[in-house]
Amino acid sequence: MNVIAYDDNKHIRQSVEMLLSDIADIQLVKTFEHCANVLFDIEITNPDVIVMDIDMPEVNGIEAVKIIKKHHPNIQILMQTVFDDDEKVFRAIRAGASGYLLKNELGKNLVSAINEVYLGGSPMTPSIARKVLLQLQSNTQSKEEFNLTKREEEVLRFLVNGLSYKMISNEMKISYDTVRAHIKKIYEKLHVSSMTEAVAKAINHNFFG
Repeated sequence: MNVIAYDDNKHIRQSVEMLLSDIADIQLVKTFEHCANVLFDIEITNPDVIVMDIDMPEVNGIEAVKIIKKHHPNIQILMQTVFDDDEKVFRAIRAGASGYLLKNELGKNLVSAINEVYLGGSPMTPSIARKVLLQLQSNTQSKEEFNLTKREEEVLRFLVNGLSYKMISNEMKISYDTVRAHIKKIYEKLHVSSMTEAVAKAINHNFFG
């Protein structure tokens, strides 16, 4: 897969380059120190996954995610930051980020997180995952209120159990594109913009007991 990374810290960019340099299935095409030209950057690099810092000059990472998702909704974005700041975590997830890592965990988790997000997963450090769950606990709607079809419920159950798009496709014996179509409808009905939010909502509303 093709990967690009954004971080205004030169040492972090170098660390990402070092961590990904010898990974057979990952091609780090380029790193950037800002997101001011993010759409042009994507055009010339054609990434599958973007590793995105949050705090950057000119255009911050959260705004960049919104821009990317508007024009390239299929690109997966893995956020990284120094602190698990609640507000920034939730803003990034609402913007469409697919996963979220703390920078002090890049060394042990970056490669696996990139692979996971590429396959349709939503990697998160435990502290961040808990913040997302706690944020949604006050909502008590049942799954019936969202009018999910039986097929959509089945897909959502697989997502909650940690299966990737490809694995769901194999389990349900349907095409990858059909899985994506179901997930798009699930997002619309649950009023969420990412897999992380959909899974958190299903868990906190106790959709599946």
